[in-house]
Amino acid sequence: MAEQAIRQQNVQQRPAYRSGRSYALGRIGGRTLLYAIVAIGAAASMMPFFWTVVSSGKTITELYRYPPTFWPESPQFVANYVEVWNVVPFGRWMLNTTWVTFWALLGGTLSSAIVAYGFSRFRFPGRELFFFVTLATMMLPVEVTLIPTYLLFNKLKWLDTYYPLIIPAWLGGGAFNIFLMRQFMLGIPFDLDEAAKIDGASSWRVLWQIILPLCKPALATLATLGFITNWNNFLGPLIFLKTESKYTVAVGLRYLQSAVAGGSAVVSRPQDHLLMAAALMVALPCLILFFVGQKYFVQGIVTTGIKG
Repeated sequence: MAEQAIRQQNVQQRPAYRSGRSYALGRIGGRTLLYAIVAIGAAASMMPFFWTVVSSGKTITELYRYPPTFWPESPQFVANYVEVWNVVPFGRWMLNTTWVTFWALLGGTLSSAIVAYGFSRFRFPGRELFFFVTLATMMLPVEVTLIPTYLLFNKLKWLDTYYPLIIPAWLGGGAFNIFLMRQFMLGIPFDLDEAAKIDGASSWRVLWQIILPLCKPALATLATLGFITNWNNFLGPLIFLKTESKYTVAVGLRYLQSAVAGGSAVVSRPQDHLLMAAALMVALPCLILFFVGQKYFVQGIVTTGIKG
């Protein structure tokens, strides 16, 4: 009887073992399939960047050859990159872009933090309404306000200057920046504010010495997004800047499409090999910044996403 009971128990346990094993194999297979899909998607996303790198080392004849070559037959990487700096004032454009990006980024980050501090830490009549109106501005396309903005800056005599690209960033930093900072600040305990105020700290001191140091992930996120946005800004410089020496690199890339080696004459055939080299140099600072600040960037996005 005892031996028969043991056999019966073993028979009953086998399906459960097989079921668990099948579940483990299915889970491993599902993960493998998921990783394969992600790898294929990543490779497809990297193809334009890879083609830009390869094309930046080709001659203009090889670039237009069909069928295209996978790698340059006679690489011209150094020559093409040097030629970009000789054909157009690329160095000047890089300095202009750095100047505009720095001040716009500084103003956008600080002003959005101050506005978000008011929305998250103070209670005043109409606070929710003002915040709703602020968020509603995110639904307005830039093209809607482009003409009124142009007329305003024309009245202020700001055309062909960097003021239209910098000053607006100091006036709140944008609805998205305010929203992101407010959501992060709501997760900081109010007890810290009260303890600091009991010790005699003012609201400004609480912001600069307590709140902002705790908002490093959110600030890093704003800095990364703000740098990429201002560095790649094309429409603003295209509309407000007229002098070639004041161009930013985004407008300069468009100008470079009609440049020829040794001068700036307009030709019917764009110099796309130089354009690829210039585009790669323009994208490099954004790539470096993103990889360096990736840890804080992801942390800031995830943390602000779970605040209510």
